[in-house]
Amino acid sequence: MDYIDYYKALEITKAATEAEIKKAYRKLARKYHPDLNPNDKEAEKKFKEINEANEVLSNPENRKKYDKYGKDWKHADEFEKAGYNPNQQQSRQQQGGNQSYSDFGGDFSGSDFSDFFNSMYGSAGRSSRSQAKYRGQDLNAELQLDLASAYTTHKQNLTVNGKNIRITIPAGVENGQIIKIPNHGAPGANGGPNGDLYLTFLIDNNSDFKREGNNLYADVDLDLYTAILGGETNVNTFDGKVKIKVAPETQPGTKVKLKGKGFPVYKKENQFGDLYITYTLKLPTKLSEKEKELFQELAKLKNHE
Repeated sequence: MDYIDYYKALEITKAATEAEIKKAYRKLARKYHPDLNPNDKEAEKKFKEINEANEVLSNPENRKKYDKYGKDWKHADEFEKAGYNPNQQQSRQQQGGNQSYSDFGGDFSGSDFSDFFNSMYGSAGRSSRSQAKYRGQDLNAELQLDLASAYTTHKQNLTVNGKNIRITIPAGVENGQIIKIPNHGAPGANGGPNGDLYLTFLIDNNSDFKREGNNLYADVDLDLYTAILGGETNVNTFDGKVKIKVAPETQPGTKVKLKGKGFPVYKKENQFGDLYITYTLKLPTKLSEKEKELFQELAKLKNHE
């Protein structure tokens, strides 16, 4: 079993802060995400290493254990109870000692520890508790959606930790929202339960709407004639176009609320936010000679008032 240097995997130093770890993970996860690198085994391997490294280093307690025990950080509690100190053990081996784990107050003769740990600490690094069950690591992943996809409940296939899973994405998920998918993390050891998968949503908004929570905002052009005389105009929504009435002499910047035409409320069926539109004035161009004459007449009338 190869040893993965988690710091190297995330391209950071051991002095990295929690914020630097998070930033490095998000950057690399996007770069090597399987959806962006289809059929790229190296990218898939790198993506797994990045997730594994983030799982450990983003947790202060686990990071402390990893810094002390390396890949076998999960067994840190057993080592501590046995009074085992890897630095002390290495020192004794360098001095020619042949101590076994019994020298440190415990009998660890099993073989469930990684090859890396054994290569570092010898047979003294093996535990007799080979049948102990350990929960698998939690995994983090990111999923990119466009705003239209986030508007409806739908199913999507994901590749996580080398496995394909199919999940249902509820309508109304927000950018940066994290949901937990139980039992889809790394497998447990010795029959232990799987970890969980924490999925972060990255919502790309390439629509004409601005989203704030469950409400949507958009600008709507009014032609000069409708703005002055009143009438009707068509407004785009995620449910298609709706026709709304325009009052005479509507001024640019006028705001109108369309109740229930906003974004779905997460996990609340048939509940929606509102759509707020702001009117902008679209002046006519390429006027005909007749239109110009009429505008001139209007200008004369206005000047004579």
